[in-house]
Amino acid sequence: MTDDPKKDAEIEARFWAALRKDMTVMLGLGSEIESRPMTAQLADDGDHGPIWFFGNTESDLVEHLGQGAKDASLHFVSKGHDIWATVSGTIRVDNNRAMIDALWNPHVAAWYEGGKDDPKLALLRLDPAHGKIWKDGSSLIAGVLSILGRDPKKDYQDNVAEVSLR
Repeated sequence: MTDDPKKDAEIEARFWAALRKDMTVMLGLGSEIESRPMTAQLADDGDHGPIWFFGNTESDLVEHLGQGAKDASLHFVSKGHDIWATVSGTIRVDNNRAMIDALWNPHVAAWYEGGKDDPKLALLRLDPAHGKIWKDGSSLIAGVLSILGRDPKKDYQDNVAEVSLR
């Protein structure tokens, strides 16, 4: 872990940028509902959450949420494998029409025959609380550092951040 708030902020910023770009996460409710791939979306005005997902009212995830909030976790790996993260927080159904309008796009529309008014549409809001984020610790880089007489584990500790995402 870094002991440098500036370094932690830099790693966190890289996470939000990668999530905005790559969007696919594994989302679950701990032992209650197993993780499944979902498309994460962020509002245009921020890189700190909430994280939004379109779901289906007939899915076990949405059915389990009912009208209340639940503890959730998401796991993320960027397409370039240079950022990994695990994020915990609370998730709930939040069919906020303004957010549905803001996040709606052709990829989402393909899943809902009735469009934005489809009775099966559920907008999920994840309010992140805590994250652990790792930057690339390539074994190639670790090998070179070892050859040079440096301890790659010591160097890598500055590439991991635990951050509050509230």
